[in-house]
Amino acid sequence: MGSGIAQACAQAGFSVRVRDVDSTAIERGRSLVAKMLDGAIQRQKLTPAKRDEILARISFSTDLASTVEGASLVIEAVFEELAVKRSLFSEIAPLVGPGAIVATNTSSLSVTTLAEGFPRPERFAGLHFFYPAAINKLVEIIGGAATDPATLRELERFCYLIRKVPIETADRAGFCVNRYFVPYLNESARLAEEGIASLATIEEVGREIFGASLGPFELMNVTGIPIAFHAETSLFHAFGPAYAPAKRLEEQFSKGVPWAWKEAAVEPEKKAAVRERLLGLTIGIATELVEEGVATPEATDRGATVGLRRRFGPFAQLSEVGLPEGLRLVKEYAQRWPGQFPVARTLELRASRGERTWPMRLVRVERRGAVAWVLLDRPEALNSMNSEVLLQLEETFRSLEEEPGLRVVVLAGSSPVFAAGADIAEMERKSLADGIDFGFLGQRVAERIERFPAPVIALVEGYALGGGLELALSADFIVAAEGAQLGLPEVTVGIHPGMGGASRLTRLIGRAKTKLLTYTGTPVSAEEAFRLGFVARVVPAASAREDVEALAETIASRAPLGVRWVKRVIDRGMDAPLASALVLEAESAGLTFGTDDRREGMRAFLERRKPKFEGK
Repeated sequence: MGSGIAQACAQAGFSVRVRDVDSTAIERGRSLVAKMLDGAIQRQKLTPAKRDEILARISFSTDLASTVEGASLVIEAVFEELAVKRSLFSEIAPLVGPGAIVATNTSSLSVTTLAEGFPRPERFAGLHFFYPAAINKLVEIIGGAATDPATLRELERFCYLIRKVPIETADRAGFCVNRYFVPYLNESARLAEEGIASLATIEEVGREIFGASLGPFELMNVTGIPIAFHAETSLFHAFGPAYAPAKRLEEQFSKGVPWAWKEAAVEPEKKAAVRERLLGLTIGIATELVEEGVATPEATDRGATVGLRRRFGPFAQLSEVGLPEGLRLVKEYAQRWPGQFPVARTLELRASRGERTWPMRLVRVERRGAVAWVLLDRPEALNSMNSEVLLQLEETFRSLEEEPGLRVVVLAGSSPVFAAGADIAEMERKSLADGIDFGFLGQRVAERIERFPAPVIALVEGYALGGGLELALSADFIVAAEGAQLGLPEVTVGIHPGMGGASRLTRLIGRAKTKLLTYTGTPVSAEEAFRLGFVARVVPAASAREDVEALAETIASRAPLGVRWVKRVIDRGMDAPLASALVLEAESAGLTFGTDDRREGMRAFLERRKPKFEGK
């Protein structure tokens, strides 16, 4: 794990220092990184020069003090033993600076317990990388009882910078993903132990219902049966008999041999019983951990699709079968463990109200004083937009119109990607009528953003392609991070822009340049977009959010009515004859003289102090 984490960080451009116990361990770690990078070269994912560049960013040592000196982030990745980890942290504590974050890569130990005795527990947290760490995109971020929320935000940003998909989870046994994943492995062994179905039948059902390439037994063969047994034992100690390791799993662990599932035959008539047990278990645990506040439904599903590489997460599966049926499956499973396997009250309540699907938030809002950040939140899909994203965006901006004290909105991605276009998987299934409806839905959302009374800044990081750029163009202006790519590549998949992107871009850069971009479908860099005139400012990628936050706060500090009214003047006057636009501008400017903000602004200027505008 340590070598994989080091590789992931180095590939993202970070300088990494690795410390291990002796030269043998160091050489093993170094060779693992080299082997992984050589494999990437063979798959034509990397050039030899790039490999050498990555390796040059990683240094190795047996000296702890020189390794952690001056580090911004220290990640511990020793084996899962509490005493060993705590001993290491006691060594690290006096060596790191006060601003450094110290993180434990644990899959099962309490972050709060590990932080006990650490002199700065507010800068201590968990970072659970998933195997293989250099490839798997998922990282669980775990805050202990004393962890500062600002530390968690820094770690979230770090994860995105190393091209991972983070999910935040509470410090509870199993965290989020292992809480429902490991019991699935254990339940598979129970099903075999009880004679419900053959190993091959259970293996096949596991692949089918979760959309996974490996079923439970082959997965344990690949990742290690001891890991499954020890993880289930930890859950048993935390949650009781319903999580007790199956005798069949314990026997397999004791024998030290892989599961021989290929030697059995699939029994089609027994698949339904296996399916019901595995779904009831998974949905039951997932809904309960969400009710406990361990993780959000979105994070829970993200853990399955990104970390476990399943096609469906637990809440997507629940919505697929319907909440009433999901409740039935959970209740039937819970009957096996009276009083030991709780049924989530939220699931019962939603099902009793006749709800068919579990709501998932794909757009979230972070209010920071007078500024609201509207974040597209599908990082596992590069924030690609489907119908639900657009509907949630529409509702978000509608509700923000009623927010008191709101002066600026920043539209961005939750990750350092704005939006990589429309969700092609959804688009491919649409009929002619569906395609037209989707275009009008997108136009309706874009128009609501464009007509939003307060200024809207689109922050483009990574990609703003297709519908993503069309959405960004509806903001008052775009600020792009260095290295971002912007374009309308719809013609490369057989369609063309339909959410208003071509029309808005034409008004910004003219017909010829718009035709060049849309005919070729070739994205341009942030710098080229600035030169063409549809990006207002380019900022360094490393400080893009901070720069845009400062810009938004500057705008929010100005006279709110003056800013809102001049926005209206510019937007309405752009398509009007110049004479009409001038009249509109003069009248609007004149009306500002009747506001309290004008009196306060001019008085503050004469008194040489900062004005306190109230939007009146």
